[in-house]
Amino acid sequence: MHDRLTSGPGATPTAGSTESAEPLAGGLKQRHLTMLGLGGVIGAGLFVGSGAGIALAGPGIVVSYLIAGALAMCVMRMLGEMSTALPASGSFSVHAERALGRWAGFSVGWLYWFLLVVVLAVEATGAAQIANGWLPSVPQWAWVLVFMIVFTGANLAAVKNFGEFEFYFAALKVFAIVAFLVLGLLAVFGVLPDTRPAGLANLTGQGGFLPHGWQGVTSGVLAVIFAFGGLEVVTIAAAESDDPVRSVARAVRSAVYRILFFYVGSMAVIVAVLPWTAQKAGLSPYVTVLDAIGIPSAGQIMNIVVFVALLSALNANLYGSSRMVFSLAERGEAPKALLKVSGSGVPRRAVLASVAFGFVSVLLNLKWPDSVFLYMLNAVGAVLLFVWAMIAVSQLRLRPRVEREAPERLVLRMWLFPGLTWVTLAAMAAVFVLMLLDDAARPQLLWSLGATALVLAVAGVRELRARRV
Repeated sequence: MHDRLTSGPGATPTAGSTESAEPLAGGLKQRHLTMLGLGGVIGAGLFVGSGAGIALAGPGIVVSYLIAGALAMCVMRMLGEMSTALPASGSFSVHAERALGRWAGFSVGWLYWFLLVVVLAVEATGAAQIANGWLPSVPQWAWVLVFMIVFTGANLAAVKNFGEFEFYFAALKVFAIVAFLVLGLLAVFGVLPDTRPAGLANLTGQGGFLPHGWQGVTSGVLAVIFAFGGLEVVTIAAAESDDPVRSVARAVRSAVYRILFFYVGSMAVIVAVLPWTAQKAGLSPYVTVLDAIGIPSAGQIMNIVVFVALLSALNANLYGSSRMVFSLAERGEAPKALLKVSGSGVPRRAVLASVAFGFVSVLLNLKWPDSVFLYMLNAVGAVLLFVWAMIAVSQLRLRPRVEREAPERLVLRMWLFPGLTWVTLAAMAAVFVLMLLDDAARPQLLWSLGATALVLAVAGVRELRARRV
């Protein structure tokens, strides 16, 4: 275990240190990181998956998103604090290693990598399904192949290509959300043609604001909390920005508030414009609202937005997975062959290794979506919560060390430390308990716990072998 920030692999250099910088090339600008933070979690989970949360909580989904969003904000604040102290391509995996030991960095890094490459398959398949609906003559597998080749090529080139892709993808998603909020508010106040002021009637009718009580709100939290996954990539990307410390601080500060506004604001508009019972199973609540207020071709508009959101997430996950496995290789936790960096500063072997497993995941999803791939998806379903918990524990351990050894590095500080960090950990423990008690979420939790236990066991064996050498 590392008792000082200056000890151990990937340790934080203190003033006057000559430790070499991250070998990856810079190229990401502030605008890239800001939009990556904003767009990273605005995906299909919000545009489509939010309907399931509304069915569970009714108008109380606004409270569900507030709770889940507050939890995500706290985790990002902790991560931002540590990442401004040491921007690294391994981000929270590096922090966990420094705070708790090699076993923690190994476990968090590999679990997060596995999470990204499995979810990548869902995104590629989802985007292919939409494209196949537009051009049925092109088979779904061909669309998947095209997407994987295009984004592999973008990630193998200079990192600025990834940044540009994400900048414009995120810009489109943010524009869509802002446009929806404006149209929705105009509909609520009866400004749009053929609309009557809805006021608060839909928030309190149809069983009241909490038609299923607080149980519905907690069920809603379980349904929406994982939609906030993806924010972590901005701290991974910070290592390749022109000014890592300032860039990640600005990105974290701006992203958490705006994303909470987008999520909570969207849900408030949706349940205010229409009664929550008007939402249709399997149909995006955004489409339902846009149809209701008379926006032509609302379904196709949202299909385009969801399509872009899926490709954006695919691109970001491929980037994040490659940098995570590269960081693991740097610390001796993955094959050293993955350390090969191109002349433009891109870890191409790490990119290819990640996309190779992504291709395997896609094939499993196309061939056995309800068996083999379902087990893989369940195995990573709750991994995000484990990663978040390790971020909180790492911050509890590292904050006192930074204050003691290099306080000038605390450019961004966690609010109300250490009390709020402990409250955040308690909230995550409560989510684990709720998942265990929920019939629908329990299998996902148990499979994820099994995958986590397996990785922890491998990490433990490696620790024992290292001590014997």
